[in-house]
Amino acid sequence: MLQNLRAILFDLDGTLADALPDLAEAARRMLIELNEPTRSDEEVARFIGKGVGVLVERTLNEGRRPHDAAECAHALEIFKRHYAVVNGLRATLYPDVLTTLAALHQRGVPCACVTNKSREFTLPLLSSLGIAQFLDAVVCGDTLPQQKPAPEPLWHACELLNVAPTEALMVGDSANDALAARRAGIAVVLMRYGYSEGVAVDSIDCDGLLSSFAELPHLLASSRFRVPT
Repeated sequence: MLQNLRAILFDLDGTLADALPDLAEAARRMLIELNEPTRSDEEVARFIGKGVGVLVERTLNEGRRPHDAAECAHALEIFKRHYAVVNGLRATLYPDVLTTLAALHQRGVPCACVTNKSREFTLPLLSSLGIAQFLDAVVCGDTLPQQKPAPEPLWHACELLNVAPTEALMVGDSANDALAARRAGIAVVLMRYGYSEGVAVDSIDCDGLLSSFAELPHLLASSRFRVPT
């Protein structure tokens, strides 16, 4: 599947950026406000990947007393309020992401970000990280009714980039990204770092694994990557 590619779709948290410090801080502030026991960064990292709603539910419930839907909904609003304050304060790009995205942009390679993070948090984060200008499309968790691992967000990104799914490559960090790509008929490679919800990344069905972003150009060079004309 890594042949004749023309566009790249990137996950955000755990792939382009390490957003864990901000997400964990917002989760802890939420828990403190709710008089609940706190969580470590390592615990919160396991809850990332399926949007903030799932993150909040897992933060509240995993290994603890169950909270009903109303309690989770209330906690979600508290989390969002705190995350709006800390989003982008300590999040950082992973090594070589900025230079790689800039190089792809200069080559005219269509790139999109496909994330389950909502638009209200995604766009400010991309801007604060200094990479918004290198992305031709952004599909957020609330752009469509569906989120990854459903295929629709990836298909929508392909439509925005004017490429067929068979011409796109998904770059992610978790089974959530890989499953979405498989369902969409899109090639997928995963970063060995990031947040894989506690699942060993080398056990996830994908078309390749990368240890660093600097390896991506070499992968593209070997895949007959074609810049659209």
